[in-house]
Amino acid sequence: MLNKFFKLKENNTNVKTEITAGLTTFMTMAYILAVNPSILSDAGMDPTAVLLATCIASFIGTACMALMANLPFALSAGMGLNAYMAYTVVQGFGYPWQVALLAVFVEGIIFIVLSLTSVREAIFNAIPMQLKNAVSVGIGLFIAFIGLQNAGLSVGSDSTLVTITSFTENFSTAGISAVLAILGTLVTAILYIKNVKGSILIGILGTWILGMLCQATGIYVPDAAQGFYSLYPTFAVTDFTKLGETFGQCFQVDMSGVGIFNFIVIIFSFLFVDLFDTLGTLIGVSTKANMLDENGKLPKIKPALLADSIATSAGAVLGTSTTTTFVESSAGVAAGGRTGLTALTTAFLFLISTLFAPIFTAIPSFATAPALIIVGFLMFTNITNLKLTSENYTSAIPAYLCIIAMPLFYSIAEGISIGVISYVIINLISKKWKEISPVMYVLAVLFILKYIFL
Repeated sequence: MLNKFFKLKENNTNVKTEITAGLTTFMTMAYILAVNPSILSDAGMDPTAVLLATCIASFIGTACMALMANLPFALSAGMGLNAYMAYTVVQGFGYPWQVALLAVFVEGIIFIVLSLTSVREAIFNAIPMQLKNAVSVGIGLFIAFIGLQNAGLSVGSDSTLVTITSFTENFSTAGISAVLAILGTLVTAILYIKNVKGSILIGILGTWILGMLCQATGIYVPDAAQGFYSLYPTFAVTDFTKLGETFGQCFQVDMSGVGIFNFIVIIFSFLFVDLFDTLGTLIGVSTKANMLDENGKLPKIKPALLADSIATSAGAVLGTSTTTTFVESSAGVAAGGRTGLTALTTAFLFLISTLFAPIFTAIPSFATAPALIIVGFLMFTNITNLKLTSENYTSAIPAYLCIIAMPLFYSIAEGISIGVISYVIINLISKKWKEISPVMYVLAVLFILKYIFL
């Protein structure tokens, strides 16, 4: 039955290979179950509720990918998008997290419409490739910066805004936490270089275990008043009632303090990053698996995008940030995964993970920081796709401005808007009108109006 439904023989694979590939994919992306609650809890959300929402949304999205598109791709809460929600929309703009979830829900509905039409190709083609790559690079730097902060390595300074922490001051709490984060980053990097499956997850768990050993030997001393808690996990039964704290909250919002234009900008930012991240991941991983046709297109891209958009809306209702296709799916493809059976295996593993919520949510931020730093690096590698020669300065400089704006202004949205505005203005002044699509003009005007009136 599995062979017939997933067309295993047609794809030169078998049940054992597909299940193994699904397990491999899960191992490489399971770090999100520790990182996502850590990030969204900074937005005021309950970490257990976020963990449950993440698991269930990942199950729904990945199962849809398996059953609708028969592709070996897995989905979960997207890195960068969760940071944008927590640190830009909630902490930066000052909006309640419920408003952010509503924006994610609306973005998912829009994405469903785009996935059923050819509009997505029009939007995708309108944005210059330089800016598409720049968004990924900028998000990588932004995520890495958040990781350094969570590790306690990057701290505030009156004279330089930020600086490196003092390792000797409060060594038994902040100091040793920062040291453990550095060790965890090095271990994760080495494991990743050695192509160890699940290297990021192993790095998180390894850093956490080192922390527990430090606590057992008295090197790390818990200080709840300063935010340094015991590192020992609690093996309690998952409190599934916690999901009620986020479930459906995207529809329980007061929009009186949120301007309609502000809300549209938030939706567009989610949509922009999700759209290009998903398309890039699908095409990149499909290329490795030789799934593209003779024209370089993915035949099943429409149901794949539809699965992604359904997962986004479902995740918002459950209580998590944008759910998107993970580039870590390439690990399963490398292990031989070629059909939806790989994805379905990963989906069920996410569902089973709901039983271990207390363990995932107990992982300290200095242990998840290495994952943020390394994932930031993986996104940063797109910088090699930027053409930085003098012949391309009219697109390279806007890309550069987009990249540096994200971490320095602590906002993905500001990076996108500055990149779009500068691209249009520089190319207009340089008399390269043919390089600018009508869509880019519209976007630039909207972003400029935002700075004038907001």
